[in-house]
Amino acid sequence: MVSQLFGLFFSHVSGKVLRALAIVLIVSGCASTSQGPDDQWAQADGSAGASEVSDNDPIELLNRFVFAFNDAVDVTLFQPASALYRFVLPEEVRDSVRNFMRNISSPVILANDLLQGEWERAESTTTRFFVNSTIGLAGLFDVADDMGYEYHDEDFGQTLATYGTGEGFYLVLPFLGPSNVRDGAGLVVDSLLDPLTYILSSEAAIGRRALSSVDTRSRNIELVEDIKRDSIDYYARVRSLYRQRRESEITNGVEEDDFLRPGLTSLPRENEQLGLLVPRSVPLSE
Repeated sequence: MVSQLFGLFFSHVSGKVLRALAIVLIVSGCASTSQGPDDQWAQADGSAGASEVSDNDPIELLNRFVFAFNDAVDVTLFQPASALYRFVLPEEVRDSVRNFMRNISSPVILANDLLQGEWERAESTTTRFFVNSTIGLAGLFDVADDMGYEYHDEDFGQTLATYGTGEGFYLVLPFLGPSNVRDGAGLVVDSLLDPLTYILSSEAAIGRRALSSVDTRSRNIELVEDIKRDSIDYYARVRSLYRQRRESEITNGVEEDDFLRPGLTSLPRENEQLGLLVPRSVPLSE
């Protein structure tokens, strides 16, 4: 029954996804040839060689401009909103917000579990969704975690990586933060796999993203400040942290944490050696 329900959804969007995949394959082909084996871990601590332009960051000047924009949005909007959010709402309420956001992302996670051939993780995702959507009151409470079904995240960028697609050159996306050619293309497919893409109005979709970003940012206020304070080159540090984080996610080495980055989409998770979010500049922890 579960398979049939998800099958109906996937068949509904399969045409659009296949068209998107065609674009992704073209983009990923370029990504596979643009990165040398030593580029991924270049400038690991963001300090030494900060003045050098990495072969994997050919548009560094533009990226730094977008990074500065994202950081300005973070400082003027997301950090104050996140501080207020954390001050006003008790931890239990904030946890329920995070649980709800994770629950509604289950279809995207499940699709990528299946595409990667991760059958056990797909079963866990399906179980979590139905348990938390019912017993957990629409996902407000993570009952499944107490039953041994731990949360994990997956996205199409990771799926492409498991099939050998290179990351391509480094990108900083407005509001979304650190990314690369492969992961940027993956965002498009993930949006097509998300049922809420076809249900929510534009205003509701923006509200969903903003609330998720504020919640994640609120869990990383001190972490972001520490990274800024300790970094000789904040941009290079975030770039390095993003790459390390993505490598860990792709290999399923880290299941609970995210990257902080100046950007709206990806925030590192709690207690993670990060990246920034808001507007994600660094990888954050959720």
